Amino acid sequence: MIVSRFIEKYFWAFLLAGIILGLWQPVEFTAPKYLPKILLGMMLFTVFLKIDVNEVLEKLKDYKRMILIALAYMIIIPLLFYFIIGFFDKALALGVLLLVAMPAGVSTPALTDILKGNVSLAMSIALITQIISPFTVPFLFWMIGTRGLDINKLLLLRDISIMIFTPLVAAQILKEIFPAYIKRQQHLFTSANVLLLFIFVYVAISSQRAVILSNPVSLIWKTVFLYIVFILLHAIGYYMAYRGKKEDRIAMAVSSAYMNNGLAIVLATTYFGPEIIVLVVLSEIPWNTLLAPFKRVVRHFA
Repeated sequence: MIVSRFIEKYFWAFLLAGIILGLWQPVEFTAPKYLPKILLGMMLFTVFLKIDVNEVLEKLKDYKRMILIALAYMIIIPLLFYFIIGFFDKALALGVLLLVAMPAGVSTPALTDILKGNVSLAMSIALITQIISPFTVPFLFWMIGTRGLDINKLLLLRDISIMIFTPLVAAQILKEIFPAYIKRQQHLFTSANVLLLFIFVYVAISSQRAVILSNPVSLIWKTVFLYIVFILLHAIGYYMAYRGKKEDRIAMAVSSAYMNNGLAIVLATTYFGPEIIVLVVLSEIPWNTLLAPFKRVVRHFA
């Protein structure tokens, strides 16, 4: 119990450790391509064990609002970033599109809870965006065209569907078979997920260490650029609900900025080249470090 609470409290330290170790002492063996998919599936599985899907679906009564949120997060905002950045750098725009097009991370309810936001709203957004992402992501790449890229939209649809729906269904089945046991063990799921995320980050950073360190200047400016993107995503999400309660605005901001970049890393390693893979892997840095500053910022807003 003490160990799990320690891991939950200092989750950011474990995630930063994954980045530092990946650059300093990378994984010595060549990780198989399916390993990130397995780790991502395990992370989603542990989170879905804590989510009562039926309860969340009950809270999706305001379907018009949820449709608008899903449309904005999964289609409009990614395209907006893509076309603006595309004026300057097409490759960079493509990497940002892949990143921003990802569904809200399944950890967003927990992050929203840390910031005293509307956890139910964050949970609903996370679930609905996870469910529709197998369709919206291939649709986005169909819209922009993928000339010069070896992307099969049907395979992309298949991969995302398997990675999202398999752990979701498996978690619900297990909860039906062993409800009492799952309930007793729920206090361990978050800490287990932090450790899985640490391994995921460590492996992802290790796999691109040579490329990252080969051009330190590029590494620095891309990281700064990603910080700007993530700060903008915080602001866009927060002010999308400017008429709502502060708790709702926090949930919207977290759902916008803390996307499932683990899924983005898996897709990048499957369908894209090193430049985009490195960009998506570097997104772990702002993803893992901006929550604390954002927590301080929202304290000053009514």
